[in-house]
Amino acid sequence: MNTVDKLKLSQNVAVISGLFCSVVALLLLLNYWQFSKNDPIESKALEVLVQRLKEDPNNDGLKTEIRNYDLLARKAYFNSQWQVKTGAYLLLFGALVLALALRIYYSLKSRIEEPEKKLENEIASRVLAQKGIWIAGAVVFGLAIVASFATVDYLDKYNWESLVFEEQVSPVENGVEVIDVGVVSEEPEVADGVSATSEDVIEEVIVEDTQQEELTELEVAESAAQAEQPVSSSSASSAADLTVETIRNNHNSFRGPMGQGISYHKNIPVQWDGKSGENILWKAPIPKHGYNSPVIWGNKVFIAGADNQNREVYCFDSRDGKLLWTGKAGQIPGSPATPPKVTEDTGLSASTLTTDGQQVYAIFATGDVVAFDMNGNRVWAKNLGVPDNHYGHSSSLIIWDNKLLIQYDTNKAGKVIALNAATGDPVWETSRQAKISWASPVLVQSDGKFQLVLTADPIVAGYDVQTGKELWSVNCMMGEVGPSVGYTNGVVYAANEYATLAAIDLKTREILWENDMFLPEAASPLAHNGILFIATSYGVLVCYDAKTGEEYWEHDVGRTLYSSPVYADGKLFMMDNDGVVRIYEYGKEMKLIAENELGETTGTTPAFAEGRIFIRGEEHLFCIGK
Repeated sequence: MNTVDKLKLSQNVAVISGLFCSVVALLLLLNYWQFSKNDPIESKALEVLVQRLKEDPNNDGLKTEIRNYDLLARKAYFNSQWQVKTGAYLLLFGALVLALALRIYYSLKSRIEEPEKKLENEIASRVLAQKGIWIAGAVVFGLAIVASFATVDYLDKYNWESLVFEEQVSPVENGVEVIDVGVVSEEPEVADGVSATSEDVIEEVIVEDTQQEELTELEVAESAAQAEQPVSSSSASSAADLTVETIRNNHNSFRGPMGQGISYHKNIPVQWDGKSGENILWKAPIPKHGYNSPVIWGNKVFIAGADNQNREVYCFDSRDGKLLWTGKAGQIPGSPATPPKVTEDTGLSASTLTTDGQQVYAIFATGDVVAFDMNGNRVWAKNLGVPDNHYGHSSSLIIWDNKLLIQYDTNKAGKVIALNAATGDPVWETSRQAKISWASPVLVQSDGKFQLVLTADPIVAGYDVQTGKELWSVNCMMGEVGPSVGYTNGVVYAANEYATLAAIDLKTREILWENDMFLPEAASPLAHNGILFIATSYGVLVCYDAKTGEEYWEHDVGRTLYSSPVYADGKLFMMDNDGVVRIYEYGKEMKLIAENELGETTGTTPAFAEGRIFIRGEEHLFCIGK
């Protein structure tokens, strides 16, 4: 191909690419004009239907009509978004081809022309023509880009957060999670032959197409109607029903009642084997990974799991291991589109759940907090802001006096938060002079009042559950604090690796004694009946006199200990990361009763019920009993 042929080819490519860019730019502008004139999201017809639903919230036919209309509107909107994004990429590609073709064309043309025959005005005309082409192309390109940017993020301008909403999630049926909205009835709604399960499939298709989790107009309307109705008796009675006795009859938080590591159940098994199945009543696969420990209320066991796509809460039947329901923590305003980076040994779901017997509560590393009722219906959800945490958030939840209590110490700031358990509304929030912490709150009773005890770098402190007021604070910790505190007889025991083990008198706020010989990295101290246990990450279990700090005995098991020791049925249960549970007599002399292998690695803490132990392994939830 000679120079003249190359010149013609580049000229043709420039003309074709120029026409291509013009057509695409024109289509983008027309798309923007049509969208601005006929906005499917802010449809007047839909607003009228929503208003009618507010006036008649029990009209099932109207609900179905709004669902169908809303589905069509959302499809129209996201189809338009796809067109704009595709057009923008095509326009950019065409512009690059045009620029390259013009550059080649003028480079070749300058080589074959004779400069001495060119007149000065001809050269000026060429320069002017080139400038005209570039200016015209830039104007068209700029208009199209402006149109695309004015359209792509339009849904984000819709002010969801100004609306009162409440999403409901119904139980899993036949392996498919059923999502419903508004008032939840005993049976799935059926309208025009479409079941609730079908609506769930439609909703999931929309989410997959959009890759966004936003609330629909129907959810907003139904929730606004519900907001005018009185709170259900079950939610309202949760504070009155939750007592020390009911908590002790269950295992409702990390390390059991009050988070203190003490179980009040009897007839706990001491012999089992995960490989052979000896005394393994059942084991159930866990859908998604997590390091949170099981919590129990009645015949229901709760855990959570998460990955980069979904955060979920699971409810198992404690009698047979059947997965009763899965609750999804999606469609939460403020939740990040991309989960924060976390380390493998923490993950997105390290925080243990809590329950008051009326609802179950979960928190994830995204900062999402969600509440479900005992049947899997979502009651409320909110985002506290993504925690600035270089490993991942792991502080577990605890509940008392109708308040969901959250330790939220991050790299940015330390604070403790109380949310209304029934509604998720803030009750109080207290700033803390503390750095980031991975420890969990513990409830203790002193002088007839309950206080929340937290540990972090550099303080161990107590807070009034009613008001959030800091009652006392002792500077004694340092480093990356992971273990929660132990408590017995008016003394708090705080410890952390590379720091110290300190026994703090609640009344005098004085450190009674300290020891830095054996310190835990993750396992929380256990204090009960005048004895204190510390488990180190390098595999040493140590027994102390809780009053004086005198060491009674130590046992080097030679395996990593992240799980916290727990007292149950007069014995000490200590599980290592390989899933081996060692059972000791709870006393001043070391007496190993049994060693039991689970058959899976784990880093969680066992939960106890009458005659049973529940352990979360790497892949399964185990129920151990006779």
